[in-house]
Amino acid sequence: MASGLLLSPEAVAGDVEAARDVSSVGVMAVPDIAPWLRAGQLLVTSTSVLSRLVEPIEVFLSRLDLRSVAGLAVRLDDAVAPLPDGMIEAAADLGFPVVVVDDLFPAGHALSGGLAEMWDLQVDAMFTADRLRKVLVDLVMAGGGHDELASWMAREMSGAVLITTPDGRQLSRAGDESELRRLAASPALDSTGRLRTDSIDGGLGLRSRGDEFVVVSTISANGIDHGRLVLYSTERTLSSEDLYIVEQAATVCALVVARELVVSSVEEKHQANFVRDLLRGRGGEHEHVVAHARTFGWDLDRPLVVLVIEPDPVVEEASPMPARMPLVERQARAFAGAVAERDPGAAVTALATETVILMGDGADTMNVVREIVDYVRGDGGGRCSFGVGVSRATTTVDGIPAMYSQARTALKVGRQLSGVRAVTHFDDLGVCRLLSLVEDERELESFAQETLRELTEDTAEARDMRRTLEVLLATNINIAETARQLHFHYNTLRYRVTKLEKMLGSFTENPGLRLDLSLALKIMAMRGINS
Repeated sequence: MASGLLLSPEAVAGDVEAARDVSSVGVMAVPDIAPWLRAGQLLVTSTSVLSRLVEPIEVFLSRLDLRSVAGLAVRLDDAVAPLPDGMIEAAADLGFPVVVVDDLFPAGHALSGGLAEMWDLQVDAMFTADRLRKVLVDLVMAGGGHDELASWMAREMSGAVLITTPDGRQLSRAGDESELRRLAASPALDSTGRLRTDSIDGGLGLRSRGDEFVVVSTISANGIDHGRLVLYSTERTLSSEDLYIVEQAATVCALVVARELVVSSVEEKHQANFVRDLLRGRGGEHEHVVAHARTFGWDLDRPLVVLVIEPDPVVEEASPMPARMPLVERQARAFAGAVAERDPGAAVTALATETVILMGDGADTMNVVREIVDYVRGDGGGRCSFGVGVSRATTTVDGIPAMYSQARTALKVGRQLSGVRAVTHFDDLGVCRLLSLVEDERELESFAQETLRELTEDTAEARDMRRTLEVLLATNINIAETARQLHFHYNTLRYRVTKLEKMLGSFTENPGLRLDLSLALKIMAMRGINS
């Protein structure tokens, strides 16, 4: 206030003396002010602008407070209704400073010219965004999709444009090829071409690095996060006005998403019902199934393997972002994009709790599976983890139910043995395949405890001795090799063998006992007992 910028200021809410330090001054000429907000900012506006807010005034003030805005200065444009109803009470509850002033840009003040220019830029951005939005809506109404929207935006905004999924996989791209190549090499994208949505370079908003500028906005439909709209440029400096325009354009991209969801929902339901019938052995004759699958673009007339993908049991953290579609659906869409490049005839379907893939078998099937998994997981963190089970191959659709059971077993046991993010082939389970068939899990645990005795205890010593026993059995009681692998002196290991035999019996001379001990150790690993 001492600067003279605020004419006749009157504090109406909040503690001005205890307010955040003011590091900058900004104006609010349009209701959607988010692109221009800065921490420590004194925001200057009028009651005419506030009256056009779509969100409740208490939500608006909370948003300013969360963004660490220092305070709000409001010019009264209407003496009858000077401030929106409930504004003073909401600001007081937040302790957010609100002052009333006589003028926004007092004549002769050093900052007035710059603030008036900012006001004009925001208004100009609003009209530009409105014109762009109308053109884009016309494109959508004429049947255009993301490719047409991206191409038009790239021309209009003189930059490279990407439209991606929520996890950053590219759906459409447009713009000058040289600019697209610079974008591909920038920190905004990972090595697979995926937008880094889980890092600051791919986060929402306006980012800059040297002569590179990138703007990222959420594509949200029906309150659900469906993707990102990206504008990138090295030819010109992108600003908060560009961010505002891109955010408005993203609302039109959401129309395409909504239209595609309506069209695809019926087909996806039909596909899911068809796959469920296949997994239950109720698909019908081989020829009928193959012909029906072709209507979906699937090739089931070949050797097939079944993949089951299930989200790992990790609670998703709360996020201020729009709500996202169910996790299984998101993962199914991610896998559909990754699989399509490697096996266009594969079937990818989201069921209630898992994604099921029927894909062609080949000499390097597991390498292909791992490539697909690596692509979906991406370079960065932040993606929801999942486990994968892979079956053997079948040459007829009649074998699909058994292969599905194998993939489910591989997923379950692989997760028990290796933890989250496991990718497991059924043939890699060994004897654990048989153990997984025992329905009474209490019987398995009882067998392990009776066989291993005090080695099942949850102590450092028990874990250490179990590890010694495991390596001894793996080397067929080769004392020298076991000592080498465990980095023990030979005599130390001999002492440990004696101690183990006092606990468990003479396993070095009893092959049957060694088998029991091996099975018990496998059960402990599978069941996660004191691991």
